[in-house]
Amino acid sequence: MPHNIRFEPVSASRLSEVDFNNIPFGRKFSDHIFVVDFDGENWVDPRIVPYANFSISPANMALHYGQSIFEGMKASKNQDGVPCLMRPEMHVKRLNSSAKRMCMPELPESLFLEGLTKLIGIDSEWIPTVQGATLYIRPLMFATEEHVGVAVSKTYTFVIMTCPVGPYYTKPVRLLVEQHYVRAAIGGVGEAKTAGNYGASLYPAQMAKEKGYDQVMWMDAKEFKYIQEAGTMNLVFVIDGVVVTPLADGAILKGITLNSFLHILKAKNIPCEQRHITIDELVEAYKSGKLTEAFGAGTAAVVSHVSEITYNDFTMVLPPVSERKIGNMLYNEINGLRNGAVEDIYGWVVPVKKSALAIV
Repeated sequence: MPHNIRFEPVSASRLSEVDFNNIPFGRKFSDHIFVVDFDGENWVDPRIVPYANFSISPANMALHYGQSIFEGMKASKNQDGVPCLMRPEMHVKRLNSSAKRMCMPELPESLFLEGLTKLIGIDSEWIPTVQGATLYIRPLMFATEEHVGVAVSKTYTFVIMTCPVGPYYTKPVRLLVEQHYVRAAIGGVGEAKTAGNYGASLYPAQMAKEKGYDQVMWMDAKEFKYIQEAGTMNLVFVIDGVVVTPLADGAILKGITLNSFLHILKAKNIPCEQRHITIDELVEAYKSGKLTEAFGAGTAAVVSHVSEITYNDFTMVLPPVSERKIGNMLYNEINGLRNGAVEDIYGWVVPVKKSALAIV
């Protein structure tokens, strides 16, 4: 049954202000946002309204106690100019998994999908057609009750905002193996896409950048022995012809892009494994010439090739991007699915009707 989503259009679009040939990531925002509130019992007043600031109390519980979760998605246009989403139902499922862990109300899947598709339909002209650029989609939910006291909020707001973006990483990344700070521990909130995880990662990531690296490689919180993920992406390695990625053991975010990669690899009969990987195994594979590729998997960058990994005083220098058959194939496959150049045998791509209500 359709939800009664009201629409309040902007008086004039800001689309003409965007240089689609030079789009900074996460700085330019589309005309409208989708908003719905949880009043303590039900989700109420779903609406698509102009992008604008919120007014909140200094006692807003999300500011004090961290009940804030989010997702990351993309919209693109296929070769016929039709807006498309990829696996949107997976994102609402992961959002609700994060909500459960953070004691927040789950959002009805039908409300998420209807609000999302209507928003994309209205702001479809914001989807870039420049190669390498897409419309990034940021769903988020946060507590709104005004109460200074460690407790679960009774009220919440859910928002979907969008922004045209260029590539997240413009070149292969250099990783520093982190051996003091931890991202997440088993039993913690590592599987939840919650704001606090990212806040905790900023300091060690900043220190790594001061040393000339782009990101850190997180290790397990107990022994600093098992590889987890990087700051903005899951990690994937090609060792002796086998694609290997760390097992999601409760401390690693279950990446949807990574999940898609594994489906594609299996469909192409390329051997792949999800299992625990030690840093010593990675070093040994490199020294023996068996480590041929390392890359990140994530919504923002799709495939982020890793050029170097430094562990203690030892640096592993990976082959040039032109020689990376697996990473390049996966990148081309995902983008081909999005633009319609690759047949969607998985049923992942969801076309979106452009709205006659669009403001251009």
